[in-house]
Amino acid sequence: MKPLRDMLGDGGVHVLDGAMGTMLYSRGVFVNVCYDELTLKQPALVQEVHELYVRAGAEILETNTFGANPVKLSAFGLEERTEEINRAAGDLAHRAARGRAAVVGAIGPLGIRIEPWGPTARTEAVAFFARQATGLAQGGVHGFILETFSDLEEIHAALEAARSVAPDLPVVAQMTVGEDGATSYGTPVETIAARLIEWGADVVGLNCSVGPGPMLEAIERMAELSTRPLSAQPNAGLPRSVGDRLARQAILSGLEFEAGTPNGDLLCDEIVDSSDEMDAAIARRVEALTSSGLVNAAGNRRALRVGAEPLDLFREYMATFCREQVHCHLSPALVQNLEQHWSAHERRL
Repeated sequence: MKPLRDMLGDGGVHVLDGAMGTMLYSRGVFVNVCYDELTLKQPALVQEVHELYVRAGAEILETNTFGANPVKLSAFGLEERTEEINRAAGDLAHRAARGRAAVVGAIGPLGIRIEPWGPTARTEAVAFFARQATGLAQGGVHGFILETFSDLEEIHAALEAARSVAPDLPVVAQMTVGEDGATSYGTPVETIAARLIEWGADVVGLNCSVGPGPMLEAIERMAELSTRPLSAQPNAGLPRSVGDRLARQAILSGLEFEAGTPNGDLLCDEIVDSSDEMDAAIARRVEALTSSGLVNAAGNRRALRVGAEPLDLFREYMATFCREQVHCHLSPALVQNLEQHWSAHERRL
């Protein structure tokens, strides 16, 4: 495995895993439990999900710690176990990776508003995040990933905490935006990129949001002024009704929906039960592109290599779109959505 910092500096496209919560829920874990505590209570289940992503080709694993800060853990009476839970999550991800993937400590928002939007002082927020980062560092993570933040000041506090705990570890800083390319607080992606770079994030980007198409447009705006590697981790888009089921744009919301449709090759964004399934799905999405090539944003033709491995084709596809180093979810649904987005984009050229 290439060291994480080397990955971030090699100019290539690297693949992260998909969501943990989606996979745990699909395995029977209901939403009224603490998913972060499952690292301690059901470690074999969490490890299984990590291993599925590694076998599917993920180069970077996120720990099962999105909500493992003392504020969110307090809802389950677990705030005193913050460091323990995060430390165990790092250890577990390493056991699953077995040297085949880098491990980054996932840190999400506190779930409360900090000043000037709420009563929590910024110094308190930094202290909360520092407890989580301390546990992750003790668990041996190779870096941190701050994700799904809407408040620029809150992610600043998280970044400061991570730096104070482990100044030598790289930090990926990601926020979430709407279709207009702005956060719920009205902050545009250009400001996000500028501030995160100013504050020293090693990688800047977006995650979650409203799907691959709108995120690609936002990432392209960030690329205009970013001197750092970019990260893009979209979900499958906002749900909409399709008959008596829910779908996310043109992408199915899960295997249950897939099983009820005549078209069995549609996959959910984060469902990766085997590397064969993933390879086959990616191969289907890029098959039509191998003979005609692609047009990148600069208008240059770029042919995909016939006979290449599906995952390599996927990386080339993403590199052609984004023109910069981009870290993306491993997802056949992402490829499908991007194909649709590209068709519309190519017509505008």
